[in-house]
Amino acid sequence: MASIRDDELPSSTGIPSSARRADWAPPPAIPVTEELLHALPKTDLHCHLDGSMRLKTILELAEQQKVKLPADSEDTLAKAIHMGEVCKNLEDYLVAFDVTLSVLQTAEALYRSAYELAVDAAAENVRYLEVRYSPALHLQKGLKMTTVIDSVLEGLRVAKRETGIKYGVIICGIRHINPQTSMRLAELSVAYKNRGVIGFDLAGAEANFPAKDHKDAFQLILKNNVNCTAHAGEAFGPESISQAIHYLGAHRIGHGTRLREDGDLLNYVNDHRIPLEVCPTSNVQTGAVPSLDAHPLKFYFDYGLRVTINTDNRLITDTTVTKELWVAHKELGLALEDLTTILVSGFKSAFLPFREKQDLLRQVNEEIAKTLAAFEKRPQMVKQPA
Repeated sequence: MASIRDDELPSSTGIPSSARRADWAPPPAIPVTEELLHALPKTDLHCHLDGSMRLKTILELAEQQKVKLPADSEDTLAKAIHMGEVCKNLEDYLVAFDVTLSVLQTAEALYRSAYELAVDAAAENVRYLEVRYSPALHLQKGLKMTTVIDSVLEGLRVAKRETGIKYGVIICGIRHINPQTSMRLAELSVAYKNRGVIGFDLAGAEANFPAKDHKDAFQLILKNNVNCTAHAGEAFGPESISQAIHYLGAHRIGHGTRLREDGDLLNYVNDHRIPLEVCPTSNVQTGAVPSLDAHPLKFYFDYGLRVTINTDNRLITDTTVTKELWVAHKELGLALEDLTTILVSGFKSAFLPFREKQDLLRQVNEEIAKTLAAFEKRPQMVKQPA
């Protein structure tokens, strides 16, 4: 049998890769459509609460809270926050967060936004959602950090009761805020372990704000057996990824677009099965990559890295997991068998207990098989000659 990676075992993925496993028959010739991608079970492991609100909700919250926005309609607000646009620079991109955070300073707003995010994700068959945010950014009107966390968790709990979506919360330390704040956030993450918080992250500007400055917070996280990830290699080189792994002990890497610049580190990430939380369209929007066809996702996948596909910011990037999978197929040439492998990698990379993850993977593999079988039986449209 040819050498294979664990993601390709029949028990772990919807369709084994015939390109890498010569002893398997080719997968069925099912056309890849957005409808099919929508129907398949998915994860979203890298999704920011403050970047994934509904336009209508922002407008309504602003009216209730008497907050002045740069626009007063959904269309003009979308333009003001550069929704779905490639931004000129980081400052342009960050305008959107100034807007969303301006209305996310009450318990009610946090509850509503978390609830709506989970409902929207469930509507596109996201079965497991990890929502990340920093409580330190929601204190402008005097909220306690505990109130911030409780409000988000309650919104997610209600969404789960209504839709069945599984979820977890990742608390973010912020690189350009002092390390002491990261320590306070890490303490909160430890306190809320087993109460809905499933991980800790380091987000924010990479340049001039090295990950190693926040190592004490991550040491507390690791000592308490809490999962952790870190934004790295998005706006800075592979050294940022190296610090995230070797100083912070990150179990996953957010983005990792610059990893390909260091072959030795790339092999380390591959050898240790450290998942990458890839967000293709967002990476173009922020300038992390110049265009979709220059994105390293396909190279990473072909090389054998464990990659997952995520939204990053559903509102600002104007995307869903379904759209991101479609982009990976149309723009990067990933085949259906590749996409199903990546979908399963998302569930395998989830910050879930092993037994729960096993049960979920069994369900997911069965559902992928049933979904593909259903689409395979559909009559195919034959294009008539002109």
